[in-house]
Amino acid sequence: MQANAARRATQAAMSIASSLGLTAYDAAVLHDSNKLTLRLQPCDVLARVTPAAHQCAQLEVDTAKRLFEIGSPVAALEAPEVFVWDDYVVTLWTYYEPVTTQAIPPADYARALERLHAGMRRVDLPTPHFTDRVSAAQTLLANHDRTPKLADADRIFLADNLERLRRAVSDSGRPEQLLHGEPHPGNLLSTPIGLLFIDFETCCRGPIEFDLAHAPDEVGDLYPGVDHQLLRDCRALMLAMITTWRWDRDDQFPDGHSLGIEWLSELRKATAR
Repeated sequence: MQANAARRATQAAMSIASSLGLTAYDAAVLHDSNKLTLRLQPCDVLARVTPAAHQCAQLEVDTAKRLFEIGSPVAALEAPEVFVWDDYVVTLWTYYEPVTTQAIPPADYARALERLHAGMRRVDLPTPHFTDRVSAAQTLLANHDRTPKLADADRIFLADNLERLRRAVSDSGRPEQLLHGEPHPGNLLSTPIGLLFIDFETCCRGPIEFDLAHAPDEVGDLYPGVDHQLLRDCRALMLAMITTWRWDRDDQFPDGHSLGIEWLSELRKATAR
């Protein structure tokens, strides 16, 4: 977030926490991009703050609450509600002290994701389809005002691959279920009570390979029953989507423009095989 927006977002989180009787005198920034993640002190609560115009907080809270209730490996809510302050939406979560900064072993990662998927098969909530996310990327590509720095040749390349890969995944015939949407390493915490997934605002329906595309390659190798050709298509589709988002003029992902250039090159190599 821009500095002024981050200050207002922090004030929103602290004000909401105080209104609930939590003592919040300070806030440490844990992650700052299009949304802000804060550790509130001394109450030691994690707050996630998103501009009201760009959020799916209710879906995230509802999904996490249901999954936690059935024992899935998810972070707990501090308050099972979505709060609005000024132009910001705030959700409050349990803060977990990380037990290690080392990469999570692929076998442990695969088991945790398998447990999450098993729990998600028991949860019935209205959620978007993965193709809705692809459509959002396609709409962004078609809007030259939103992606002014993207060269025409790159725009055509991304558009062609988004459509081709969307069709390949949709036509695979694989079973579909509720998914995390982005279970990458940044959304899996190593805590004193085990591995826990966070950030459920990207939940969608689709084949499990769509989720596995966001995890390290070794995780897909260890996850049971994977269609590896579909996984390759999902990885390329995921790369095409995240590359497109980095060219959004409003994107605030750290080093987003540099990543957009780098990922375009990676996508060309992946689709040339």
